[in-house]
Amino acid sequence: MNQQGVSEICFEETYAVSHDQTARSLFARLPHGREHAQQLIECLATGYLVAVVESVCIREMQRHVDSTVEVVVGRTVRIEHRGPVPPSTRLRLRGWVEGLGERSATFRVQAHDDHELVFEGTVTLVAAHRASIESRIAAKVDALETARGGQRI
Repeated sequence: MNQQGVSEICFEETYAVSHDQTARSLFARLPHGREHAQQLIECLATGYLVAVVESVCIREMQRHVDSTVEVVVGRTVRIEHRGPVPPSTRLRLRGWVEGLGERSATFRVQAHDDHELVFEGTVTLVAAHRASIESRIAAKVDALETARGGQRI
């Protein structure tokens, strides 16, 4: 990871919220949410908002790692979803690196619509050694298969 490059990251961009990213739409696709999805609101689901913010932070950090050796992974997300965001709203995302570790970066991120601040939080990402993560995943898959008696899910 190029720490100097990562330390200088800041971004500002817009994001258009689509109709399939509402709480109602997301929960309708989840086994535990189907029965109450229609009672939810037609506004951006918090989970989608987190995914949008994390994806932008990962994109920015990925520019400063050697992707053949490192992979950017999430460690911690702390957020406050402060206001409803209806479909078709354009969000203004703004973020910057607030803290830097040996292999990690913490981003401070805010999102505004034309009316108010709707999201504020931090996302901590790690530039992990790709081979190490892939090895850990393979070991976990093996352990889970063993625990299930060799049956894949």
